[in-house]
Amino acid sequence: MLLATQLERVFILKDNGQEIRLNDPEPKWNVESVMNFYANMYPILTTAKVSAPQIKDDAIEYKFESVMGTKG
Repeated sequence: MLLATQLERVFILKDNGQEIRLNDPEPKWNVESVMNFYANMYPILTTAKVSAPQIKDDAIEYKFESVMGTKG
């Protein structure tokens, strides 16, 4: 019998060219709930968008990307 394993979720915050790796606080939460959880520490997440998930290194990777533009 073949058993399926659940892949770990990894969240990446992209801000000003930096990538911050965030752990999954609760696997049962949906992606928006995770983003709201981290918005307390990273206010930029209040206006971020979530990229489509990608499987990378045996994990499902979601990227939170700022939609705020820069003036100039």
